[in-house]
Amino acid sequence: MTTLTATPNRIAQYWALTKPRVTQLAVFCAVIGMFLATPTLPDMRVVIYATIGIWLLAGAAFAVNCLVEREIDSRMARTARRPMARGEISVLQTLIFSGVIGGLGMWILYAFVNPLTAWLTLATFVGYAIIYTIILKPATPQNIVIGGLAGAMPPALGWAAIANDVPMQAWILVMIIFVWTPPHFWALALYRRDDYAKSGLPMLPITHGLPFTQFHIWLYTIALFATTMLPYAVKMSGLIYLFSAVVLGLIFLGYSWRIYRAYNDLLARRTFTYSIIYLSLLFLALLVDHYLTF
Repeated sequence: MTTLTATPNRIAQYWALTKPRVTQLAVFCAVIGMFLATPTLPDMRVVIYATIGIWLLAGAAFAVNCLVEREIDSRMARTARRPMARGEISVLQTLIFSGVIGGLGMWILYAFVNPLTAWLTLATFVGYAIIYTIILKPATPQNIVIGGLAGAMPPALGWAAIANDVPMQAWILVMIIFVWTPPHFWALALYRRDDYAKSGLPMLPITHGLPFTQFHIWLYTIALFATTMLPYAVKMSGLIYLFSAVVLGLIFLGYSWRIYRAYNDLLARRTFTYSIIYLSLLFLALLVDHYLTF
């Protein structure tokens, strides 16, 4: 009986290393980029290969993140159950796992998509797993802002997969996620501030206090609202997207204003949850608008 249950448990542990919920959102944004890159339906074989390759490399990057932060994760209630934090998977096993799925993802992208997508995705891997996780995150409370570029790259990767190019429109999508990242993560850091205090990471609520963080969430949400108007301004999208962006943005502004003026932990938790829904619906609106407009 032990033998029968060991394999599913081990698979679940390796699956958890890839942070599947975060990976799914990143890959979703990449897939939207694929469909926006062409006025017609893209080649679905390329979409499938690109999705698999990007997913594998993203999972490899998150596995490295779990490896590097295993001691930090063990001190935080939110992350203490991760396999590396619990010692269920060794350092060598994690390195091999990350290397295998990352290498496989790189090969798929290079061989079946195009070299540009492969190298851009590898650069994103390095940006997240090394520059952000190892260098920036423990060094500065602006880690989320500076390192946010790596997490914002999926739409550009998807666009490159179909068009073999990364034009201005793709970088606008990257910019939207880049500006979205600080209010998204700082809302989490606010209601998880005790956890982050134990972790030793210089998160903004710990280094600069709650009022400072609340104010910056409000400022970044204003910047995000303005940034989401760019697709319409450059005629990349139409009125369906514009209406959706305005409504979704006003709701986000409402949450961030309340965080700034009347903070409580429940509100911060709801803001964090809404920020994920917000980004998903915003990109979905881009997709719907794209095909209905064309």
